[in-house]
Amino acid sequence: MRDAERLYRIDQMLNDRLVVSRNELLAELGVSWATLKRDLAYLRDRLHAPVVYDRERGGYRFDQAGTGPRYELPGLWFSEAEAAALVTMSHLLLELDSDLLAPHIRPLAARIDAILGDGKVDSAELRRRIRIARSGARPAANHVFPGIGAALLQRRRIHIRYHARGSDETTERDVSPQRLIHYRGNWYLDAWCHLRDALRNFSLDGIESMHPLDVPAQDVADAELDAFFGSGFGIFSGQTVRWARLRFSAERARWISAENWHSRQRGQFDEAGRYVLEVPYSDPRELLGEVLRHGGSVEVLDPPDLRQMLQAELQAALAINSG
Repeated sequence: MRDAERLYRIDQMLNDRLVVSRNELLAELGVSWATLKRDLAYLRDRLHAPVVYDRERGGYRFDQAGTGPRYELPGLWFSEAEAAALVTMSHLLLELDSDLLAPHIRPLAARIDAILGDGKVDSAELRRRIRIARSGARPAANHVFPGIGAALLQRRRIHIRYHARGSDETTERDVSPQRLIHYRGNWYLDAWCHLRDALRNFSLDGIESMHPLDVPAQDVADAELDAFFGSGFGIFSGQTVRWARLRFSAERARWISAENWHSRQRGQFDEAGRYVLEVPYSDPRELLGEVLRHGGSVEVLDPPDLRQMLQAELQAALAINSG
C-alpha cells in the first residue's frame, strides 16, 4: 500500500469507526509501528488532522472539539515524476513573469511544498536548477493585470486608456476581453474593440489605466479569434494573408528546419542543402525583424515587395552605420 493510500485508509477508519486501536490500524495497514507513527504525525503536522489518542477508550480518534486550521485531505496525490512536474510548472510560472504572477503563484507553490512534505522530490533544489532567460520583455503595469484577468473570467467589458507605440497615439475605449496571450516575453490582450467595432490586439504594457464596466462582454467564437489572430506570422493580426518564401543557407538550415514559425508553415530542402520555408503573414513588420535577425544566411524569394522592404531596411541600416 502506497503512502497516500495509507493516509486515506487511516482517515476512512477514524471516520467510520470513531475510535480505532493501534493493533487494528497495524493489522489493516500492514505496516510497522514506526511507519504508523510517521503517518499519524504527518496527518497531524502537515495536514492538520485533529488526531488524538484516547486513553480511556484505548484508541485513536478525531478530536471534533479541537480548534485550529481546517483539516482536509488533499484531493490529489502524486507520483515522484508527477510531483516533480508540478513543482516545475509552478516555478516556470514564477519565472515567466516574476512581477505579475509572483503574488498569485507563491501561495500555490507554498501549498505544493506542504503537500509534498518530506517526500523524494526536493522542491527547493528543483527550483534552483531551473531558470528562464527573458530578453526584450517590457514590464506591464501590475495594477491592470489582475483586473483584466478578473474581467476575462467574469466576462465583463473594461474601459482602457491605451497608448499605441506604433502610431504614438493614446485613446480611450471600451473593449470586451477574449483571451490573454504571452508571446516572446510580453503579455497581450485579444479583445473586441467597441470603438473600432472590430477585433484588436493590445499590448498590456501599453494599457495605462483600466476599470471594469457593469456590462457583459461581447463573446467572439474561438474559430473567429484563431482565424483573425492566428492567420499570419507573429503577434500582428489581420484578415488579409500573404505567403513569404524564405531560403536559408545550408548551415542555418540545420536550425530553421526544426523550428516552428507558424502552424501552417511549409518547408523543404533544395539540392544544395538549403532550406526553403514558406510562412503566412498578415503584417510584414515582425516577419522582417525575424528575417533581419538571420542576416546573410537568409534570402527573401517571394513576394517581391517583401524583398524590396528588406533591401530598404538593410540600406537604411548601412547608411546609419557607415559613418
